[in-house]
Amino acid sequence: MIKLENVNKYFGDLHVLKDVNLEVKEGEKLVIIGPSGSGKSTTVRCMNYLETPTSGHVYLDGEELTHKNKTRLVRDTTSMVFQQFNLYPHMTVLKNLTLAPVKLHHKSKKEAEELAYHYLDVVGLTDKAHVYPDTLSGGQQQRIAIARALCTQTKIILFDEPTSALDPETIQEVLDVMIKLAHEENITMVVVTHEMGFARQVADRVIFMADGQILEEAPPEEFFDHPKNERVQQFLGKIIRK
Repeated sequence: MIKLENVNKYFGDLHVLKDVNLEVKEGEKLVIIGPSGSGKSTTVRCMNYLETPTSGHVYLDGEELTHKNKTRLVRDTTSMVFQQFNLYPHMTVLKNLTLAPVKLHHKSKKEAEELAYHYLDVVGLTDKAHVYPDTLSGGQQQRIAIARALCTQTKIILFDEPTSALDPETIQEVLDVMIKLAHEENITMVVVTHEMGFARQVADRVIFMADGQILEEAPPEEFFDHPKNERVQQFLGKIIRK
């Protein structure tokens, strides 16, 4: 579903991604971890051209992303959940969820609202359909953002540190929704996170990045219990001690 081929990304003189090669299979749950500044978020943002690679190639569902086709291809294949919730504050929750299906995917208002209520039920917030985002907690807003991504019915959802802006007490409610999606929804998920328990529980494969490179990738049991790379061993040792 996703392929990165020799992807490099520079911000000025800063070489953020260094010949990144990565494939994500249909339905796979891929978790990307690593220290801050390792290139995790940039990697995910290159997958939907929120960041344009300086060099290399990106493929979505077998088609190469270009500047000419990126709007259509990204809209049709991916949705994204950000660190910040990015909900429209002047729209109700229901309107936030139905906007893209109606405007971009040409669904009727009735179809879009049926989708919205279905996914509000999935994230456990059906009773919040007619309230405004600023009346909700951070955890609730992020669950609404996940429901909004699901309403696009794309094959791929990208999560860029979806719990990093939340209070500790609300992190688990968002993780619980993501765990439910991983187990019940037939979607491809790429998740950048610092939540090691989530990675161990949900991932089909875990990737570790540092200094703009992929240093190790393995199924979660192997990755967490028997890491091979010394940098990964050091990172996990610090996390576990905390």
